[in-house]
Amino acid sequence: MKAEKHILVADDDQQMQLALKTALQRNGYEVEIAANGKLALEKLASKSYNLVISDQRMPEMTGQDLLAAMQEQKSTIPFIMITAHGTIDQAVKAMQLGAADFITKPFSAEDLIHIVERVLSPESIAFRESAKKTQNKHERTIVTNDPRMIKILETAEAVAKSDATVLIQGESGTGKEGMARFVHSSSPRAKQPFVAVNCAALPENLLESELFGHEKGAFTGAQTVKQGKFELAHGGTILLDEISEMDLGLQAKLLRVLQEHEVDRVGGSEPLNVDVRVLATTNRSLSQMVAEGKFREDLFYRLNVIPLTLPPLRERKGDVKLLVEHFMRQFLGSKAPALTSHVLSELEGYEWPGNVRELQNAVQRASILSAGDSPKRSHFLLQEGQSGLSAQIEVESVEQGEMEVGAEAAELRIRSGMTVHEMEKNLILETLKSTNENRTQAAKLLGISIRTLRNKLNEYGYSKG
Repeated sequence: MKAEKHILVADDDQQMQLALKTALQRNGYEVEIAANGKLALEKLASKSYNLVISDQRMPEMTGQDLLAAMQEQKSTIPFIMITAHGTIDQAVKAMQLGAADFITKPFSAEDLIHIVERVLSPESIAFRESAKKTQNKHERTIVTNDPRMIKILETAEAVAKSDATVLIQGESGTGKEGMARFVHSSSPRAKQPFVAVNCAALPENLLESELFGHEKGAFTGAQTVKQGKFELAHGGTILLDEISEMDLGLQAKLLRVLQEHEVDRVGGSEPLNVDVRVLATTNRSLSQMVAEGKFREDLFYRLNVIPLTLPPLRERKGDVKLLVEHFMRQFLGSKAPALTSHVLSELEGYEWPGNVRELQNAVQRASILSAGDSPKRSHFLLQEGQSGLSAQIEVESVEQGEMEVGAEAAELRIRSGMTVHEMEKNLILETLKSTNENRTQAAKLLGISIRTLRNKLNEYGYSKG
């Protein structure tokens, strides 16, 4: 026996009862069966169990009702809910009620045992005990008062307790990686590694080595053994950022990792076992890509166990004030000045095509250009009419080492018929001029990397600074 681990299975389907009992007993567990929720409660009242596994749909008392009854009785026995394919809402509700995990039909015996062993591991038990002692066990790192976002956060926090794969979708800049980190920090794996991989940043051959590692001599330039990101994330969480950009061939290899919980290093002779929770993000519609033959359908269903779709900032205007104040404190600390109602109204009326990331960059620029005073609209460099650069943007002169409004403010003029390239060049050069050729400061104001700024200046043949 697994140290005499006693499991109670509640299910009204005799074939499922037999399948669950056989799989669990083969792995050393002692199993008892209850044909419905009421019988399960009777057994729980007369005997001690280490785990309850229950189907959601049962006559007389559903699995959810059984879980609720156990919670009312202050039961500390971990609970795994079995849900039907596509009933994500039921699974999430179970997690919110206190279930330790869930498993969706159809599933294999290996999937079942993997979840059971994780739920009964000392680490998971310790995490649940700690969570019960602390009502607010994790500080939210996502700033919002938006009802839709709050519901998404509640769902994310509920499913974080499981090892279910989460697919986070949304426009660029909506905070997908922040949400992924929130899921990780709210999970039993919080103290283990969080490894993020940008799938769009590397070509297929390099991405495979980055994800799965390689052996010495596997290809030209492979002079040493390299551990892949999955190995580095062992015991923790891996984030596959912009998963939609992954090549179809590599998608097949990733699918095998998700199914078998093992990776093959490039040039390796045998697979390596990995225990990793997978999160993925995308700013594209994977279902549409599946229909177009650009993304594997089987991988999509493996990733889309728990879908979270983040709304764009233009649909949560009530959060603009909160976010601006948050970022102002982030950049200026306790000295952050308050915004005027007029400027706040302007910011709330703006469409924010770049979402929270654009807002953060704009606040950073305004924090620098306002020199500690309450920022004006011009300090944020907002686009006029949400469709193009302002026809006249003030770029205030900047003294080296401190921010002061100069006596002569330069103006960046944009005329009708000017090309985007010309507008971009003028903005970059005027910003550089305003910072007294301080490229690091100019890059921050523009919201671009120093490398991008350097490349742009080379393109313009600009040699100063």
